[in-house]
Amino acid sequence: MSVIPSQAKSKQLRACLLCSIVQHPMDFRKNGCPNCEELMQMKGSPDRINICTTTYFDGIIAVIDPESSWVARWQRTSKYVRGMYAVRVKGRVPEDIETELENRGIKYRPRDQTDQD
Repeated sequence: MSVIPSQAKSKQLRACLLCSIVQHPMDFRKNGCPNCEELMQMKGSPDRINICTTTYFDGIIAVIDPESSWVARWQRTSKYVRGMYAVRVKGRVPEDIETELENRGIKYRPRDQTDQD
C-alpha cells in the first residue's frame, strides 16, 4: 500500500530542480538524486541539496512504469526511475549545471511549465 504524503509532511519534501523527483532531504543526502546525481552532486552535501532542490512545487505524481506512462511522457520523466514527481517545480538549476548541460548538448527546460511545447 502506498502512502500519500500529508500536507504537513509534504512541506518537508523537496523536488529536484532538474528532474522533479520528490524526496525527503535525507534521501537526497544519503543517495543523491536517482536520475541526475552525476550533474547535481547532492549525495552527502546539504549545501548542494539546498541549491539543487526546492520545497516550492505543485502536485505530486506517482510514476510506477515510466516507459509506458503517458503522464510520464507528458511530464518528461519517462526515462527516469519510478518514484514520486512534482507536476510543476518553481526555480531553476544553478548556473554551473545549466552550463554543463549546454556543454553536453542538452537544452535545459525548467520544470515550471513556462516552456510548454
